[in-house]
Amino acid sequence: MKIFNAIQEFSSPAGTIVTLGTFDGVHKGHKSLLDKLISSGKALGYETVVLTFFPHPRMVLQPDADVKLLNTMAEKAALLEDVGIDNLIIHPFSREFSRLTAEDFVKDILVGRLNARKIIIGHDHRFGRNRTATTQDLVRMGQELGFEVEQISAMAVGEVAVSSTKIRNALLEGDLSTANNYLGYPYYLTGTVTTGKQLGRTIGYPTANISVPENYKLIPAQGVYAVSSIINGVTVYGMMNIGTRPTVNGTGQTIEVNFFNFDTDIYGARLKVSLHHRLRSEQKFDGLDALKAQLAEDKEDSLNYFKQQ
Repeated sequence: MKIFNAIQEFSSPAGTIVTLGTFDGVHKGHKSLLDKLISSGKALGYETVVLTFFPHPRMVLQPDADVKLLNTMAEKAALLEDVGIDNLIIHPFSREFSRLTAEDFVKDILVGRLNARKIIIGHDHRFGRNRTATTQDLVRMGQELGFEVEQISAMAVGEVAVSSTKIRNALLEGDLSTANNYLGYPYYLTGTVTTGKQLGRTIGYPTANISVPENYKLIPAQGVYAVSSIINGVTVYGMMNIGTRPTVNGTGQTIEVNFFNFDTDIYGARLKVSLHHRLRSEQKFDGLDALKAQLAEDKEDSLNYFKQQ
């Protein structure tokens, strides 16, 4: 997959099939659209193009909203590459860009720059200044400018339409099962292993502290999770705590992973930690002995979960 950091960097004299949007999470609903994009591109002989934007439009237009996203831009790019997209354009979103009219966006960018011969969009897509243009407007413009438009219906799981907002809400509520079901893969965090206070070592549960540098990345509800990572090509299982460590009078939220049967030095390593199952909420225990006993139960619960998968 080729990545372009602005619309102006891209050109395709042969013609393209395009979809556009934020694609936060690259969830099941997105994948049904992307699969259609790829299959249509192959049938018609067009390169596939995903046009997305960063920062997220709400970050620019609502700077006080504290927007949290399911993916960092690097994570989103990796997920789109796995799907099989030919070209990803990550265009810088700005207030100036937001003022572009729908007509100018379609004529100058989709047709003039991307050479779009077909555009595939989701069922609720709106675009242009103040997001006032609809699918019907795009179809009309396509008839005038010579491109086809196809709209994809919402993907439903258990009769519920999948959306990034529903996934974010599920994660914030600690409903990891629903979030992962809608995503089609385990939600994950990507970060660097940093040195912590190493209190876990004193009770037999050494942890890797995970620092996620992107402050817009959504961190799920506090609690203990069964997790996995691929380290040096090997899948390693463990349990992760997201919280303030109240038993040891912790201050500030941390993300700590205890990997099972693992003693390799990974300080400074960048890890992808997949969250498979939420074990419990974070609790304050009456001392380290009680905490250690609970950690033993958590480990057993985690191992039992992975054995059943």
